Amino acid sequence: MTEPLDEEEYERPRLGSAGPVRVRVPAKINLHLHVGPVRGDGFHELVTVYHAISLYDELSARRGDRLTLTMEGEGAGELPLDDDNLVLRAARALARYTQRQPLARLHLRKQIPIAAGLAGGSADAAAALVACDALWGTNLGRDELAKLAASIGSDVPFLVLGGTALGTGRGERVSPVLASGHSWHWVVAVANGGLSTPTVYRELDHLRDYGAAPPSAGSPERLLAALRQHDPAVLAAALGNDLQPAALSLRPELRHTLDAGHAAGALAGIVSGSGPTCVFLAADARHAESLAKELVDRGACRSAQPAYGPVAGARVV
Repeated sequence: MTEPLDEEEYERPRLGSAGPVRVRVPAKINLHLHVGPVRGDGFHELVTVYHAISLYDELSARRGDRLTLTMEGEGAGELPLDDDNLVLRAARALARYTQRQPLARLHLRKQIPIAAGLAGGSADAAAALVACDALWGTNLGRDELAKLAASIGSDVPFLVLGGTALGTGRGERVSPVLASGHSWHWVVAVANGGLSTPTVYRELDHLRDYGAAPPSAGSPERLLAALRQHDPAVLAAALGNDLQPAALSLRPELRHTLDAGHAAGALAGIVSGSGPTCVFLAADARHAESLAKELVDRGACRSAQPAYGPVAGARVV
């Protein structure tokens, strides 16, 4: 079930394309997220284990006489399509880096919910880097694209790479965790509405200031060891997210979602990143299917769908 992580995907030379170039990019979840103190630049020091899952957005790129973006699907009519959008910021960053004009017609088909703790905006930025690199024939390797991605957003480098990886700094320093061909099965439970990531971090700081936050997730070593054992029950006991108490403080109804998942037989449930999406670990694909159905039947979330990981990052399809 594990999607092959194509090590040559961004290494092949390209001559550019008349288009359309189509790029598929996954969502991410955090299997472990330790949030340290606020740094001098206003970001928190993080140690996280990223995991790319089979919930995808798709970006197409065609040649054009200017840079434009259209979209359909999740968030259509809500997301700005101007220069504040990470897709256009990524395309312009690549153009500056390669000293060319940012000319492309981009269209986003979005399935990853917005402001959901799944890094959908960062995923789309990663897709834009890969799509425009192929469209323009700029021939950047995967590692060089990931380095450029760090200037756009903390999660963007990981979503260029995909798989499972350790993230440090503000999350932009990414070291792949060796893949073993093992698939993990999840259910992604999507909430109504989103949560602002900066608001969740501020709430965590507030809880810590008043001694109301539980102990930190700490070192990722236990989680990394659990991944090597290929036992869902062992992984279930190792999941951790320092942002979960803050997300629950802001959205208390998420406790109902987590409780419903446990009652339905999930091995573990956790808020994804800054939330409000919750993800549940299942024993296998069949278990994930039945768990997703029961969560919807219980009215515990807006939607629920099975997914598996790890999968490859943004790549041309």
